[in-house]
Amino acid sequence: MTINELQDEIIEEFSSLDDWMDKYALLIDLGNSLKPLDEKHKNPQNIIQGCQSRVWLNAELNDGIITYQGESDAVLVKGIVSLLIQVLSGHTPDEILNTELYFVDKIGLKEHLSPTRSNGLLAMIKQMKMYALAFKSANSK
Repeated sequence: MTINELQDEIIEEFSSLDDWMDKYALLIDLGNSLKPLDEKHKNPQNIIQGCQSRVWLNAELNDGIITYQGESDAVLVKGIVSLLIQVLSGHTPDEILNTELYFVDKIGLKEHLSPTRSNGLLAMIKQMKMYALAFKSANSK
């Protein structure tokens, strides 16, 4: 599936819920279903700066495809990490760098997060794109 198809699926899933408490519950469920991050990746280099809670993000490049893994010590944030991984993992650096993550606005996520959580969300997206950029530039040498 393309990144945009994955975003559209998420938008559809969230738009089927009327109440933001249900949407928060869905985020928490997504976070609980996230595969735990290997302890070796829970290191200072993988911590996302700018997040209110602790968020670890790891990325690996295999055969031109980036796989992200992440985790957070906060259940709601873990759900956000899960959404971002669901959308961006399994794609090439170019696909990730050339994508606008419109699902964040379409599902109303930014306006339903506290300012510090919203900043953390932007920091996570930025870090995922930085990994893609690093992999792309390493491969072009």
